[in-house]
Amino acid sequence: MDMERGEGSYLFDTEGRRYVDFCAGIATCCLGHANPVVVEALCTQARKLMHCSNLYGIPGQEKLAKLIVEDIIGIPGRVFFSNSGAESNDGIIKVARRFGHRHPAADGSPRYEVITFNKSFHGRTLGSMAATGQTKIQLEFDPLLVGFKYVDFNDIDALRAAVSPVTCGIMLEAIQGEGGVNPVKPEFLRAAAELCKEHDLLMMIDEVQCGFCRCGAHMGWQAVCPEVQPDLVSCAKGIGGGFPMGCFWVSDRAIDDAGTPLSSIMNPGSHGSTFGGTPLATAVSAAVVQELLKQDLAARARKLGEHIKATVEGWNIPCVAGVRGLGLLRGVGFDKTKFRHPLPEGTTPAAHVNNLCREAGLLACPAGPDTLRLIPALNIPEEVLEEGLNILHGVLEEA
Repeated sequence: MDMERGEGSYLFDTEGRRYVDFCAGIATCCLGHANPVVVEALCTQARKLMHCSNLYGIPGQEKLAKLIVEDIIGIPGRVFFSNSGAESNDGIIKVARRFGHRHPAADGSPRYEVITFNKSFHGRTLGSMAATGQTKIQLEFDPLLVGFKYVDFNDIDALRAAVSPVTCGIMLEAIQGEGGVNPVKPEFLRAAAELCKEHDLLMMIDEVQCGFCRCGAHMGWQAVCPEVQPDLVSCAKGIGGGFPMGCFWVSDRAIDDAGTPLSSIMNPGSHGSTFGGTPLATAVSAAVVQELLKQDLAARARKLGEHIKATVEGWNIPCVAGVRGLGLLRGVGFDKTKFRHPLPEGTTPAAHVNNLCREAGLLACPAGPDTLRLIPALNIPEEVLEEGLNILHGVLEEA
């Protein structure tokens, strides 16, 4: 199956077969395929200037950063542009380590440790992979970058016990997408924020998959606990609508009695990117972000996400163990003991159902062994959503 073209929430392979797309480039094509707004922004900017060095000012960066800070994050800060989620996560890890040098342990030694969580996923560079709490991601890439401690997600006592004299930050996803579509509990997110204040740690939120209206708010954490104010936020995927794009945001909050903003500790030369924030990338991204806001796609994600949950659970199919997630980041859980037919040898429930869906004309993606992830475009027409759900219903009834 080789894909040739896309149109809205449909993909077409080289043999002309049409698929309903509930994958959206793994939450990347937030406005669907070949969206006119995205195409127009891309073509218009490509005719003017695609790339120049960050040695010079790029007005598009300023415009997009203002949108992100004021209309998406909603907290004063600064933005650094990258090309991917992994790069963005590497960036916030670097900020946390520099913070740990500027704010050392009681004995004067630098703090360098970041607490992350089992089943998390933060990327596949050496830094972001080391932050990921999944052994299978790290297999045969050791020795890993030191300085990460993994604890169970949503376990407040385990998190509290994990804080040590060298801890400088806590890094988490609003929803563990790759780890099984596991949402953070509101009380856990609040507890993590309080621990950060108590121990002078940085609150680091990975919004690569959850951000930009995917979870029913502008950012995933805002859909859970809007009162929490992070120090660092990493972004990618939906920020570019399918164009390679990422960024990380750093808070302006004061980190000492002199009023030094956290966003100032990464001085020129401490971080950089040849292709981060090009005129082309920022023009496309600004068009995407403006469209997300204009159409209020966060509210639409809330509405359609609840519809997906109610519909799938209303089928009362024995192998379905429930629907998790927020907005249009949903995971259908499976009970492998309740499938009508034996699973093919060597496969998982999620992989098996995903293969059946693809054969039936629906594209989704697994999230761990027991969960099928449904992450369609945020502007998917309701009739196309129903078409995809009908395909899923038929597959699950047979399973």
